Amino acid sequence: MATTMTKAELTKATAPLDDLAIATDMLLSAKAAVRSYAVALTETATPKVHKILKAQLDTAIETHRKIAAYMIENEMYHPYNVDKQVEHDVLKADTALSLIKE
Repeated sequence: MATTMTKAELTKATAPLDDLAIATDMLLSAKAAVRSYAVALTETATPKVHKILKAQLDTAIETHRKIAAYMIENEMYHPYNVDKQVEHDVLKADTALSLIKE
């Protein structure tokens, strides 16, 4: 599903790419932190360490929520509309491929 874009369309399409790339990286990092803290929490035996890890897990969950909300608000992420998210991902992939060709 390759589309041909004019230079103006390409410039417009790639303008938010930096913000999108940064936000996506942050979202994935926050998600990984949630998983890591959750696993660590289930492996700890001491109440003090458990309390610290629980606080870190809560912070990671809140961070993930804030990043996801930012991305949803700025139409970078469409978790409730699979068709729109797939369309968005295809456009990003097409944009990336067109940048390689130039």
